[in-house]
Amino acid sequence: MMHNPMAYMANQAYRGAATSVPPLKAVSMLLGGAITFLQKSLAAQEARRFEEGHDYLMKATAILRGLSHNLDFAKGGAVAERLFQTYDSLILASHKAFGRPHARESYRRIIAGLTELREAWEHVDATARGGKAAPGDSASKG
Repeated sequence: MMHNPMAYMANQAYRGAATSVPPLKAVSMLLGGAITFLQKSLAAQEARRFEEGHDYLMKATAILRGLSHNLDFAKGGAVAERLFQTYDSLILASHKAFGRPHARESYRRIIAGLTELREAWEHVDATARGGKAAPGDSASKG
């Protein structure tokens, strides 16, 4: 049993998404959610609505925490370890940037990294389905 309610909710969000859509698609969708919440966090910060911005930040990092807590290190080996480190670094960077003068630039880099990661998962998903990307997947574009 998890003692951190935010980690529990993140874990439940991942498991819920993974049971309603294929797991690779769930990862892509969850990364998209984290990106959206970080964008909303930045917009709220810039409007000086820091409490709202913090709430969005917590939602974004909960998604990343949920993803990291559902990695299978026995099957994933070094890839799982690298993903865990990546998610952890993104969470830390997001918290460090919150409310700081350089938040816009920091969030831009974090969002760019998450976007690249999401696109990689979409490519893996498309490859797993025989190269047939789902409509709307960036892997199906260009």
